[in-house]
Amino acid sequence: MPFPLGGGVGVGVTNCIMGLNKGKHTVSEIEGVRCTVIETGLSESRALFLKDLLVLNHFEVKMEIEKGKDGTPLSTYVLGVTDLLFNPVIAVYGHRLHRSDGHSVNPAYWNQWPEDADIPYWMVTK
Repeated sequence: MPFPLGGGVGVGVTNCIMGLNKGKHTVSEIEGVRCTVIETGLSESRALFLKDLLVLNHFEVKMEIEKGKDGTPLSTYVLGVTDLLFNPVIAVYGHRLHRSDGHSVNPAYWNQWPEDADIPYWMVTK
């Protein structure tokens, strides 16, 4: 279900594949290393946001430009971590990831939605 967002916050979020919407665990080769794929179809700003968040949480992150079926580079990115057991759905909903301010990452923060930290996840109706 796409969430229309305008401007800088959430740019690229509506077109990405995987993330927290699917619990499927996908492994692919990124930069010559087998990685757990976090999201595909990312804009550069979204990819950098997730990369910074995962590096802060001590994951080795690999990011590269996606290629089309004919091998031509696309304008989107694929992002992965070298920890083959990592699952972003479990990490976010299990409060295993932390932000730079010390709070745990919630789905609104992961998806770059405007958030109210006092709203429980089951009451978010985006």
